Amino acid sequence: VANKELLDDLLPESFSLVREASVRTLGMRHFDVQLIGGIALHNGMIAEMKTGEGKTLMSTLAAYLNALSGKGVHIVTVNDYLADRDAQWMGEIYRFLDLSTGVIIHDMNDQERKQAYAADITYGTNNEFGFDYLRDNMKFDKDSLAQKELNFAIVDEVDSILIDEARTPLIISGPAEKSTHLYTQVNAILPGFKKDEDYTLDEEAKTATLTETGIAKGEKLLNVDNLYDPANIEVLHHLNQALKAHTLFKRDTDYIVKNNQVVIVDEFTGRLMSGRRYSEGLHQALEAKEGVKIENENQTLASITFQNYFRMYDKLSGMTGTAETEAPEFKKIYDLDVLVIPTHKPMIRKDLPDLIYKTRKEKYDAAIQEIIALHKKGQPVLVGTISIDVSENLSKTLKKKGVPHNVLNAKHHKAEAEIIANAGQKNAVTISTNMAGRGTDIKLGEGVVELGGLHILGTSRHESRRIDNQLRGRAGRQGDPGSSRFYLSLEDDLLRIFGGDRIHKVMDRLGIEDGEHIEHSFISKAIENAQSKVEGHNFEIRKHLLEFDDVMNQQREVIYRQRRQALLEKDLKTVVLDMMEDKAWDVVTGFVTDKIPQKDWDLEGLEKEIKQVFNFDLDLTSMPLSHAGPDDLADYVFEQAKTYYETKEAMIGADQARSLERFVVLQTVDTRWKEHLLAMDHLKEGIGLRGYAQQDPLRIYKKEGFDMFQDLMARIKDEIVDILFKIQITAAVPAEELQPKPRQELTFSHASEDAVKKPVKRTTEKVQRNDPCPCGSG
Repeated sequence: VANKELLDDLLPESFSLVREASVRTLGMRHFDVQLIGGIALHNGMIAEMKTGEGKTLMSTLAAYLNALSGKGVHIVTVNDYLADRDAQWMGEIYRFLDLSTGVIIHDMNDQERKQAYAADITYGTNNEFGFDYLRDNMKFDKDSLAQKELNFAIVDEVDSILIDEARTPLIISGPAEKSTHLYTQVNAILPGFKKDEDYTLDEEAKTATLTETGIAKGEKLLNVDNLYDPANIEVLHHLNQALKAHTLFKRDTDYIVKNNQVVIVDEFTGRLMSGRRYSEGLHQALEAKEGVKIENENQTLASITFQNYFRMYDKLSGMTGTAETEAPEFKKIYDLDVLVIPTHKPMIRKDLPDLIYKTRKEKYDAAIQEIIALHKKGQPVLVGTISIDVSENLSKTLKKKGVPHNVLNAKHHKAEAEIIANAGQKNAVTISTNMAGRGTDIKLGEGVVELGGLHILGTSRHESRRIDNQLRGRAGRQGDPGSSRFYLSLEDDLLRIFGGDRIHKVMDRLGIEDGEHIEHSFISKAIENAQSKVEGHNFEIRKHLLEFDDVMNQQREVIYRQRRQALLEKDLKTVVLDMMEDKAWDVVTGFVTDKIPQKDWDLEGLEKEIKQVFNFDLDLTSMPLSHAGPDDLADYVFEQAKTYYETKEAMIGADQARSLERFVVLQTVDTRWKEHLLAMDHLKEGIGLRGYAQQDPLRIYKKEGFDMFQDLMARIKDEIVDILFKIQITAAVPAEELQPKPRQELTFSHASEDAVKKPVKRTTEKVQRNDPCPCGSG
C-alpha cells in the first residue's frame, strides 16, 4: 500500500482484523477506547492513556495498518526487557496476520540487526535505534547497513524519551589523541574552595561559578599567571568541571561507585547507565573526586539528539500515561498533538493531600510509621523515592523494624519486572526509585480490593509534576481502587530552593510542633508553582539545546548525504570528476583573472601549482592563448588532468578505480568530519563567554559554525583530489584490502541527521562555484 489515503481507507477493516486476531491468539479483545488510541497513533499523534489501560495492545492496531506500506514500523520502548517482551507477546498477533517481527537489543551483531530491521515491525529501545543510525553513517560497506528508511515510529513512554532524555545527545566516541593528568592536580585543590567566597552555587539552574577570589586562588594553587589566557583555557576548563563534580553531583544520587568505576544513575528511572559517560571531561573529574582510575578522554565521532533523530521519521506517534502537562512542548518541538484517551472504567483512585514536615527525619519517621500500619492491615504499598540513597536508608530502617519488603532500584534492576508484578499482593511492601519497572502492570492480589487497593507513598516531590503523576498512576488501574499520598519536608530540595522560607514562617505562625505535619491548599499551590518554574526552566534548556543542535543537524545532513552517496552509488567517477573540475578552476584563478592582462599571466607559477596539485607536468606555452580567458584555461587544465587520471585508472582497471575512489572519499569525509565535530565542540564551549560581551551566543555559533563548515567542505574536496592524484599505483589492489582500519574501543554514550533512504543521484543542477551553500544556511 503506497500512500496515506489508501491506508486511511483500510483503517476500519485492518483494525477489525487485528482485534479478531488478538482474540484468537491472545484471548484479548481491544476495548473501544483502545481503538480510539489506535486511530490517534495512525494519525501521528500522542495518545495519553492511563497506566494499565493497555497501551501495548493498542499499538498493534496502528503498527499493523502502517506495516502494510511495506516500509517498516519501529516500536520504541525504554529498555531491552520491554522490547523483547512486547515483540514476543504482540508478535503472536502479527504472525497470525502473516507479518514478521524483529527486535533490536544491546549486544546484537550487524547481521542480526540487519535481519531485525528487515522485518515488517521492529521493536527496540530509543538508544539502539539512534546508535544504529549513527553506526550506519560510519560504515564502509553498503551490505552492512542495518536500518531501512525511517518510515513510522510508535514511541512508548514518549514523555520519558522525547522530553526527559532530550537534553542529552547520543554520542559515539573514540579515544582522543592525548589524555591529561590535570584532573588529579585540579581535584587536589578543590577541597580548599569555600562556597560564596570562592564560588557561587545556583541549585535551581544547576550551575557552579568561580568568583574573582576563586579564580585568584586557582591561579595561585595551580601556579598559573592568568586562567583566562588562551594558553590556559584547558586548565580553566578542568577547574570548572572539577567544581561541578564536587558541588553539583552527589554520590549515590547522581552516580554510584561500583567495581572502582563511576556509573551514572538515570535521574528519571533510577537505573544504572553502565557504559554511559558524561562528556566534556566531567566524568573524569568525578573519577578524580572518587579516587578511582581516570579513563582516557574520548573524542566525538558521531552524535545526534533524540529530538533530531525522531523528527526524521516520515510519521511519528507516541503513547504514555502522562503527556498532557507537556502538550505545548510536544507541539512546538515535534509538531505532535496530544489526545487524552478516556479510561475503559471510571478511575476511583483517591489522591490524598500532601503532608509537610519541618525536617527530613520527621518526614521519613512518619512515612515508616505509615508503611508499618499499612503492612499490618495487609494493604500493599509502593514507596517512591528519588534516589538510591533514600531507598536503601528506608530499606535498612524497615529491616530493623522487621517489615519484609522488596527494593527496586538501579542496583537490582534484573528482577524489576517480577518485583513490580508482585507489588499488588497482600502485605507487599515495595520500595522503588522513581519509575523503575515502568511498563509492567501491577495487578491486585486476592483480597486487596477490599483493603482499598494499592497505596502509593511518595517520599518526595519530583521537579516535574509528570513524574509524580507517573508514580500515582501505578495505582487505580482499570477501575481498581487505590490511593496515593506524598510526604514532604521543608528540607526537600524543591521546597528549600523554591519558597521553603515562606512555608516555614506559616508553620511557625501556626505553632506546628516537631513531628507534626501541615496539609493546606496554599502549600499544594506553592509546590505546583515551584514545579511549573522548574519545568519552564528545563523546557528552555531543551529548546536551547535544540537551537544549537539544529546548526549541527544541517551540517550532519549534508555530510551524511555525501557519505551515503559515496557508499551506495555504483559509479563515483562523475562525482570525483566534478571535484577535479572545481579544483582546476580554483588553481587557475589563483594565477589568472580577467583583470590581469594576458601578457602578465604567471604561467610559470601556474605550471608549478598544477604539478603540486595534480602531480603531472603541463606545458602551457603550447596552448594557443590568443582568445583564451580564465574559464578556457581552467577547462584545458581540467581536460589534461582528466586524461592523466584515466591513464592511471587504466593501470588498475575501472572496478578497482571505483573501489579506490569510494575508500578515499569515505575515509577523508570521516577523518575531517571527526575533526570538525571537535572544533564545533570547542566553539560551543567558548561561545558562552561571548555573552558577557553583549553578543548573542547562538548567532555567533551559527555564523562561525557556517564559516567552519564551508572550510570543511573545501578541505574534503581538496584532500580527495590530492590523494587520488598522488597515490602510487603499482598493481591492481584486491578490493578487500581497501578497507579502513577497525575503530578501536568505540564508546556509545548518552552524554552532555537525515538518514538517506536511497542512493543519492543529482536531480538538480550542480552547485556552481559562487552558489549558496547546499545546507540551506546561505
